[in-house]
Amino acid sequence: MANNLTSAVDKKLVLGEDSKDPSSDAKGGSKDDKSLVVCFGEMLIDFVPTVGGVSLAEAPAFKKAPGGAPANVAVGVSRLGGSSGFIGKVGDDEFGYMLADILKQNNVNNSGVRFDPSARTALAFVTLRADGEREFLFFRNPSADMLLRESDLDINLIQQARIFHYGSISLIDEPCRSTHLAAMRIAKKSGCILSYDPNLRLPLWPSEEAARKGIMSIWDQADIIKISEDEITFLTGGDDPYDDNVVLTKLFHPNLKLLVVTEGSEGCRYYTKKFRGRVAGVKVKPVDTTGAGDAFVSGVLNSIASDLSLFQNEQGLREALLFANACGALTVTERGAIPAMPTREAVLRCLAQVADKK
Repeated sequence: MANNLTSAVDKKLVLGEDSKDPSSDAKGGSKDDKSLVVCFGEMLIDFVPTVGGVSLAEAPAFKKAPGGAPANVAVGVSRLGGSSGFIGKVGDDEFGYMLADILKQNNVNNSGVRFDPSARTALAFVTLRADGEREFLFFRNPSADMLLRESDLDINLIQQARIFHYGSISLIDEPCRSTHLAAMRIAKKSGCILSYDPNLRLPLWPSEEAARKGIMSIWDQADIIKISEDEITFLTGGDDPYDDNVVLTKLFHPNLKLLVVTEGSEGCRYYTKKFRGRVAGVKVKPVDTTGAGDAFVSGVLNSIASDLSLFQNEQGLREALLFANACGALTVTERGAIPAMPTREAVLRCLAQVADKK
């Protein structure tokens, strides 16, 4: 009984349930905020080797780090001075409380976090091998994030959002898949901009075909899509990811406001109904690429949330994408995803240094 009581108290402290207003400032994203970015999906514990360039089997030890792409983006937006919230489920365990508290510490509205007493918080072991390939080992059998139900949704938080952002991992299993689709419907009905980063993780899907079908099943509903070169190759069945015609004929759809293709350190390409082009990357010495794509997304979404005219303003969009490229670049100079998410000040300093070198 004492343990249950302690657990309930911990949960209140972590979620800030002792405050009078459940959407108050301490958690970010107040009711009056018109530029809120709400991220939906998984939050988990990444275990990364204490040394670089080794396989998981060779790693002498691991360090725990908070992760999960949608949660990374939520923290990234907040670090940049924006307003964000997160919706997802963690275990009713120490890791779950830790993750919810990390959101709170980073001024992310965590009122949409739910705790599952019957499943553990997801774990992932991640490494970047010496050959440059990333290696993943997931523990989700099932994990709490897979068990988010429609009745768990914080509908009020979704309705407050200007942008509703999600990935594809939440589409793999029920009941989370149905919950994801319901959340998208609520967001669309509320006038939110829908943002999609497929974030392909093949080991989690039953098969390559299931992954391709699952990712594409919600493709046409997104207003913003961010995709990598590797994901283009995968989704198109092996087509050239650098061919604009491949992107425009196979991946750009009539409802899209913006499609961005990330090219790592080389920068990104952008496609809208009116214009397309590319923005060069920001060169840095990489330490750990984990979270770089999520930092990029947070940079893009934070800019768009505060200025919707960027969809029609090519120069403004190019500036926003350069800012996002700098967000990604700064993230790879440190280990881990959430710990490495940059502040707005750090990004502006980085861009000033780039300008000085020209």
